[in-house]
Amino acid sequence: MSLAVCADVGSTWTKVAVVDLDGGLVVGSAAAPTTAGTDVLHGLDAAVAAATAGLDGAGRAPWYVCSSAGGGLRLAVVGYEPLVTAQAGRRVGLSAGAHVVHVAAGRLGGAGVAALRAARPDVVLLVGGTDGGDAETVTRNATRLARARWRVPVVVAGNADVRGEVCALLAGAGVPVTAAENVLPRIGVLAPVSARAAIREVFLRHVIGGKRLSRGPRFARLVRAATPDAVLTGVEVLADTVGGDLVVVDVGGATTDVYSVLTPDERADGPGREVAGSLWRARTVEGDLGMRWSAPGVVRAAVEERLLDAAGEEELSAAAAARAADPGFLPSTGAQRAADGRIAALAATVAVRRHARGAATGERAGRDLRDVRLLVGSGGVLRHAPAGEAAGVLAAVLADHAGGWAVPRAARAVVDGAYVLAAAGLLAGEHPQVARAVLGRHLVVG
Repeated sequence: MSLAVCADVGSTWTKVAVVDLDGGLVVGSAAAPTTAGTDVLHGLDAAVAAATAGLDGAGRAPWYVCSSAGGGLRLAVVGYEPLVTAQAGRRVGLSAGAHVVHVAAGRLGGAGVAALRAARPDVVLLVGGTDGGDAETVTRNATRLARARWRVPVVVAGNADVRGEVCALLAGAGVPVTAAENVLPRIGVLAPVSARAAIREVFLRHVIGGKRLSRGPRFARLVRAATPDAVLTGVEVLADTVGGDLVVVDVGGATTDVYSVLTPDERADGPGREVAGSLWRARTVEGDLGMRWSAPGVVRAAVEERLLDAAGEEELSAAAAARAADPGFLPSTGAQRAADGRIAALAATVAVRRHARGAATGERAGRDLRDVRLLVGSGGVLRHAPAGEAAGVLAAVLADHAGGWAVPRAARAVVDGAYVLAAAGLLAGEHPQVARAVLGRHLVVG
């Protein structure tokens, strides 16, 4: 067999899937604790050894690695208007696999630069002005960063008329800078591709090595993408394979991510269109919803959403607090597994509600998920749960008629048990047909 090793180095666990490139099948898999406290390569090598044990040719297989260890990619956005270019930049950042930790709009002052520093971004996305539009704000903000001796990498994706001037200004002050096409070239037109690629390039060139996750250069050479970026690429390939709208909800220990791919609606170009543009392939991150570190946030959010009454809150709060205090907790009794399932169902339901309403994406009209054909569940809590329990989590999402959003009318639900979304996203660039085959065999046909 011709094999490829696909690995996701997460904050807690490192997951590996070995793909047969000839057959488009996952032929080996394993997971090991991420060893961020020493050297992430220890956990990565252990997981790969377990996944490839007994497979002929595994020693010659290329490695495709993504990572969210060390907190993943922290992005700050600096734009012109809060509801236009800054919002467009935020949406693009999320699509690039970033955790958007700060959004600023308008001219940066001393307090604005201080707030930007306090957010501790790995990358700054500097946007502002449509092509041929406002040029003063993005130029002024670049000048302010240059004078502040800014050293965090900056991606410039604003008004094309002054892009060269802005990049030269920053580079002349010693700021690492990368140019990209304008994220909002015209009002209502969102163009994420170039900026997303630039953010990925900066992540690989500057961020991975700077997180000191490994003592040598090998890990930085192996990593090809931030994990959410790889997963979104896999989701995009899956959407093309399915031929219709889909949603992925990934319930993690600290966050719950939701990805959706929708068919573009020609009505979005009408008078009521979004001035910041519509992102038909989108991702949102709910930092207060998770199975371990953020479990108490799930309970609070569920109460706010009226998914839990007082008795339910009291019953689940203790379980959530215990999980937050011990993120490595693994359920060993039926009651503990039931509590995990309940927390997962609430996290998934609230996250999809927020995604659909548009609150997390900044879209006034929300995201219309009625035509979604496939709902995919991901995350360790779903992969390791009995099939019936995992199905129950996704059923809760599809039955959420009281959430203020139009639920899918005819969606099939499936769990990414083989962890193929990230693997497909990693393979898509060099092996697009294999990526489609893997997704088709493990998620579409099954």
